[in-house]
Amino acid sequence: MADSAQDRNLPASQRKLDRARREGQAVRSRDLAHLAAVGGGGVALVAVAPMLSSALQHMLGDALRFDRQVVSNPAAMMERLAELTLIFLKIALPFGALTGLMAVIVAIAAGGWVWSLDPLMPNFGKMNPITGLPRIISKDQLGQTLKACGLALVLGVIGAMYLRSHFGEFSELLALPLPAALGKTTSLMLGGSGLMLLALALFAVIDVPLQKKLHSGRLKMSHQEVKQEHKELEGNAEVKGKVRALMRERAQRRMIHAVPKADLIVMNPTHYAVALRYDEASMAAPRVVAKGADLFAMRIRDVGKEHKVPVLQAPALARALYAHAEIDREIPAQLFSAVAQVLAYVYQLRAAMSGRGKMPGDLPELQVPAELDPHNKPRA
Repeated sequence: MADSAQDRNLPASQRKLDRARREGQAVRSRDLAHLAAVGGGGVALVAVAPMLSSALQHMLGDALRFDRQVVSNPAAMMERLAELTLIFLKIALPFGALTGLMAVIVAIAAGGWVWSLDPLMPNFGKMNPITGLPRIISKDQLGQTLKACGLALVLGVIGAMYLRSHFGEFSELLALPLPAALGKTTSLMLGGSGLMLLALALFAVIDVPLQKKLHSGRLKMSHQEVKQEHKELEGNAEVKGKVRALMRERAQRRMIHAVPKADLIVMNPTHYAVALRYDEASMAAPRVVAKGADLFAMRIRDVGKEHKVPVLQAPALARALYAHAEIDREIPAQLFSAVAQVLAYVYQLRAAMSGRGKMPGDLPELQVPAELDPHNKPRA
C-alpha cells in the first residue's frame, strides 16, 4: 500500500534530490522572476531613457510625415510600415532579451542550474480529469492560487491609487508638446513602476523561502521509502548471496580444471589443500593453481590422485599457503625455502618411480615462519 502524505516526515536523501533535479524539479519562485524581469526592464529603461525618448520622437515624426505620393501608393505605405516595425523591434527586442535573461539568472540563483527534457515529455496520465482533480485542489495549488490573487490585487490597488493621485498630471499630457509629453510620461511610468517593484520585492522575499519549504515537503520520504532506497543501494541480500555463490562455484570449477596440471598438492590431512605448479621457463616462483578447505580440499585431493598428481602431507605449509597465497599468483617469498624442499622431494620421487634414481626417504622438516601459520598466532 502506498505511503500516505502523513507518513512522509523524513528529509529527502541526496539520491532522491539528484533524481528530482534530473526530472526537472527544482526550487523556482515566480515572484522573484517577476521582480527580476520588471526590475531589470525598469533599470534598463532609466539607463536609456534619453536615447529612447529621442528614438520615439524620430519614429513618430517619420510616421506622421507623409505626402500625396505616399498616400496614393500602397506599396510605399507598406514599406513605411515595415520600416517602423523594424525600428520598434530594435527597441523592444533588447528589453525582452534583458528581462528574460534576468529571469533565468534569478531562477538559477534560487534553485541552481537544471537541464532536463523530462518536463517537456508528454504525460497522458495527467490528462485524466479524475486523477488530476486532487492535484488541482491540493494544498500547494490552493496556496499558489491565493498568493497569485493576492499579488494581482495588491498591484491593482497600487496602480489604481497611483493613477488617482496623478490623474491631473496624466490629463495635462494632452496639452504638452510631443517631446515634453514623452518625457513626462516616462517620469510618471517610472514612479508607478517603482511602487510596483516594492510590492513585488515584498512578495519575492516571502515567496523564495516558502517555495524552498514546499519543495522540501514534496520530496520528503517515508520510512518505507528510506528502507527501499537503502536496499537498492546496498543490493538485495538474497541476490547478493546468490551472486557470491555463483562466483564461488565458477571459481571452484576453474580451480578443479587446473588441478591436473599441478606438480603437487600440499595438504593438511582434513582441512586444507593447495595445488602448486612450477615451470622454470615461464615462472620465477611456484604458483598456486587451486586451494580449498574442508569438502573442497577433499575434492582437490581426489582429482589430483585421479591424475597422478603427488599429494604430500605438510600441515603447517598447507595452512600458510592457504592463508597467504592467492590463486594464479606466486607464493610469498617467505615460503620459497619450504616449497623448494617439497618440490625437490617430488622430483626425486618421480625420478625413483621412473627408474632414474633411488627412492627418497621421509619428507624433511619444513621451515615455515611461525607468523605465516594461522594456528600459531599468539593469543590476545
